[in-house]
Amino acid sequence: MMEDGVEREKKIGSAIGIDVRETAGVEPFADALVRHGLSLVRDRVHTLQVNTGYLCNLRCRHCHLEAGPGRREVMSRGTMESVIAFAERFPFPVIDITGGAPEMVRDLPFLIEGISAVAPRLLLRSNLTALAAPERESLLDLCIARRLVLIASFPSTDPSQTDAQRGAGVAAAGIAMLRKLNGAGYGVEGSGLELGIVSNPVGASLPVAQSQAEGKFRRELLRNWGITFNNLYIFGNAPLGRFRKWLTESGNYGPYLRSLADGFNPCTVEGLMCRTQLSVSWDGFLYDCDFNLAAGRYLGGRKTHVSELLRLPPPGSPIEVGDACYSCTVGSGFT
Repeated sequence: MMEDGVEREKKIGSAIGIDVRETAGVEPFADALVRHGLSLVRDRVHTLQVNTGYLCNLRCRHCHLEAGPGRREVMSRGTMESVIAFAERFPFPVIDITGGAPEMVRDLPFLIEGISAVAPRLLLRSNLTALAAPERESLLDLCIARRLVLIASFPSTDPSQTDAQRGAGVAAAGIAMLRKLNGAGYGVEGSGLELGIVSNPVGASLPVAQSQAEGKFRRELLRNWGITFNNLYIFGNAPLGRFRKWLTESGNYGPYLRSLADGFNPCTVEGLMCRTQLSVSWDGFLYDCDFNLAAGRYLGGRKTHVSELLRLPPPGSPIEVGDACYSCTVGSGFT
């Protein structure tokens, strides 16, 4: 018998040493959907997110995947070949490469070359510092040549806050790389090279309003460092992985989950990314999203390799949910 979402949540909590009683008083996410007359089901799939692994040069406190320098889970060339074949079988208008730090994956250029031929829009997510390494100059050249959209993670315009979340010196390195990207044409009007910035809160707080944050980022990045960009994306931190452990150890897990639940915005559900996205892990298995990957919730509740999927999940297919989903429905939502 397939276990339900509640039981899986309990097992996940036990596996990382979290007492499930800490969620007491928080309405299960699935129940909140029902109470608002909503269901979280698939629309037509148009985005494939490819997680190349958990290797990263940073060890960020908020990371839902617990990525870091010591992780060995990295996508092999064989799995990349399966992903490329998958992208050739199905028409994905958008392919989104993430990690960890995908720049550190040895065969990343092979993956980029393979899927850039079949995806009209190809995104690469970066923490900026990994891309800044001298040995990755050729990778930046490839991104320019293939017109990749770069999505740069930069938590705050306050360097002290960024360093608190990511480590000493990370803010300065990120600023230097953003300026280099501007110099290469990224984020510059008329260049055709798109640069997005992702910001998430530092600590156990909720994201600020998108419009408010974007204006602040544009003013301060331009005034202080002469940096321009195309789009800003504000997301809440999912209480999973290393962030969940930090919340628990600091006594913030229960209050944080309650604040997410209290901030539930039913208007976000229709536009959630998971409705139109598939996520493939570093070892080639399929999930609804990167957060479900972190939580171990497979697509459709079944472990399916990317090479085995015969058809995309049709509109109306249910999406696996857990209480961490509240982080995607707070504020403007993860859309």
